[in-house]
This record gives sequence, structure tokens and C-alpha cells, in this order.
Amino acid sequence: MDDSFNYAKARWHKSHKPPDFKIGDLVLVSTPNFNNIKGPKKLKDSFAGPFIIKALHGPNSVQLELTGEIMKKHRAFPVSLIKPHSSSDKELFPLRNTPFRRRRRKQIVKVLKERRTRKKKKGNTL
Repeated sequence: MDDSFNYAKARWHKSHKPPDFKIGDLVLVSTPNFNNIKGPKKLKDSFAGPFIIKALHGPNSVQLELTGEIMKKHRAFPVSLIKPHSSSDKELFPLRNTPFRRRRRKQIVKVLKERRTRKKKKGNTL
């Protein structure tokens, strides 16, 4: 039993390294589990952010300073849901605009026809 445990532990440590996040780093948060972000799921970004790391809670959890629509979420996230933010040149890669705009409510201008209901016919009852 101990041999199999040690073997599994050695295999795990070969392929996994502890995250190297520090307070003040910019990170992105994975969003597939977020339901409060508006718009269709298909067109949602897979990561939101960047957010600043406010505190580290052990090796596997971080506390973030959240803004925007995600502000209502709990501020502590597991390390598996975040990734480091790498900034890009804004001239080469401008921020994309969302294709959705707020639609104005349509108002009724004129009623063309009125709907009338038929009267029930009195039939022969036997």
C-alpha cells in the first residue's frame, strides 16, 4: 500500500508544479461556471479580468479584487480557475466590441384590426 502511494505521489510531483502567484499580480478568472454574466453562453469569454491578487490563502487559493459583473461573486478562487495575465499591445490587438446592443422597446403605433370572437351557435340538442 505504501509503495503504491509513494509511486502515485512521485508521478504527481513530476508533472505538477506549485503556482507562483504573488500579491499584486494580475490574473484572469475562468468563467464557465458563472451564471450572472449576461449574453449567450456561446459568445462569452472563457476568462474574465484582469484582476489583482489581494491575498493568498494557502498554496491553492487566492483572494481577488473583483470589479464589474463578477463583483457579486465570492472573492476567493482556487488556483485551478485562474491563470496569469499577459498584457498585449493595444495597437496590434485592440479590445473587441461585443456584438450586442441594448434593444429599444418597441411601441405600438396604430392598431390595424381588432380581433373579434365568434358567438357560439345554438345547435340542436337531443
